[in-house]
Amino acid sequence: MNGEAAVNDANRVHIFDTTLRDGEQSPGISLNTSEKVDIANQLARLGVDVIEAGFPITSPGDFEAVQRIAREVEGPVICGLARAQKGDIDVAWEAVRDSERPRIHTFISTSDIHIEYQMKNTREDVIQGARAAVSQARSLCEDVEFSPMDATRADVEFTAEVCAIAVEEGATVVNIPDTVGYTTPEEYTRYFEDLYRFAPSLKEVELSVHCHDDLGLAVANSYAGVLAGARQVECAVNGIGERAGNCSLEEIAMLIKVRGDVHGLQTGINTRELARTSRLVSRLTGYAVPPNKAVVGRNAFAHESGIHQDGVLKERSTFEIMDATEVGFDSNQIVLGKHSGRHALQDALEQLGFVVQGDALNRAFARFKEVADRKKQVTALDLEALVSDEMHREGDAYELASFEVSAGSNRESRASVTVSLPEGGSASATAGGDGPVDAIFQAARDATGVESELREYRVAAVTGGEDALGQVTVVLRRDGATASGQGVSTDILEASAQAYVRALSNLVAELRAREESERSPSGEAKGP
Repeated sequence: MNGEAAVNDANRVHIFDTTLRDGEQSPGISLNTSEKVDIANQLARLGVDVIEAGFPITSPGDFEAVQRIAREVEGPVICGLARAQKGDIDVAWEAVRDSERPRIHTFISTSDIHIEYQMKNTREDVIQGARAAVSQARSLCEDVEFSPMDATRADVEFTAEVCAIAVEEGATVVNIPDTVGYTTPEEYTRYFEDLYRFAPSLKEVELSVHCHDDLGLAVANSYAGVLAGARQVECAVNGIGERAGNCSLEEIAMLIKVRGDVHGLQTGINTRELARTSRLVSRLTGYAVPPNKAVVGRNAFAHESGIHQDGVLKERSTFEIMDATEVGFDSNQIVLGKHSGRHALQDALEQLGFVVQGDALNRAFARFKEVADRKKQVTALDLEALVSDEMHREGDAYELASFEVSAGSNRESRASVTVSLPEGGSASATAGGDGPVDAIFQAARDATGVESELREYRVAAVTGGEDALGQVTVVLRRDGATASGQGVSTDILEASAQAYVRALSNLVAELRAREESERSPSGEAKGP
């Protein structure tokens, strides 16, 4: 996709997904490379137009993930973020250059508050920085996006001047970010009108919106930007992102689809993949989807009121503006039992979008049999959780080898935990605690020797019923760094032990990445 093609398709709104960049900057999220690749593949199945795969210069791990996505994920544009600095842009290009459709996204702030206090330079410095950055990026890549960070709190005439320079130097997309979620839909609309007036050349390229949800207006502001002429929306699955998050992908996609009668616009999103994508991102990030979340929350199509139930039974459209199947809530129809074979499992996984073969299939089948012996039926939702839990692991990590627990109302809980070590071998420890879960956590901490503070412990059922799989999320904190881990099992204690050990692994990786980042010239910039 390029700016010219986008402008010619006047009714198409392109979906730019930043789950793997801005979304991963959410506190406690620490995705490994294989998890990022799997999310990117699911985003491709979903039909997003652009995947912002990461901020390559921030760490070797982020560079590796962006490069793998660029090499392995087909369909969408693969984009890497870079500050308006030569080193950032060179590294971003190296990360995305192997994609069939690479893009470099560079940014610099135009708000006086950022210029004075964050960057400590002048407007003239910003003009020169934007010019040099876009020129350099365009010399490497045909598709270049430029963002004036904190645009909605910046002087619109100055921002228009900087954007016009970006277009002059070859930017194909210009993004207008509401970086701190400050604007309102009416203000955003006027801002776009002023930009077009002050910088007519913006009509030659594709304009984009990137809105944060600090005041709960990210979707509303993004929609206002689209109605004002933007044809790219930057958003994240489940609305995750810095602080209160980003515009929710599933909400803006369904808003555009359902209210096409108002605006006549469309996206390329396969909405039947929305619920599955939401569940995958939720499981891998540890960020639970609220039950009342629009479009993908479990109550989004539930009716408690007798009046509502009566109306829906008579005619669904009385109280529902969307069909649950439109967003993929009918995907729980696949059912396997303990006698199902390897081929049946592989076929079911392929229906769910998982291509699993060889050793990976063997591991998935072993895990499936283990769970199927405990459950009467294994549903599609169970399979999604199991495959995600089993396949998204990397070698350089602690792994739960075994655990034993003794507990009772009249005695202290005790747990023995054995952990496989990243460098090989294993370590064991026994500890007491205030209940069996606390005892497991204390023993795992002693076995690994990794001290941390427990910040969150969440338990959710993957499906209903007394034999439901339990999904546990643990969030740990140390030295200002946070990381999460997930575990899935019919035994909630086993799931808790898995989650804690994986959170420890992710915390160690996060601390290591922070040390590497501090040694690199990436600084503190987070992006639009």
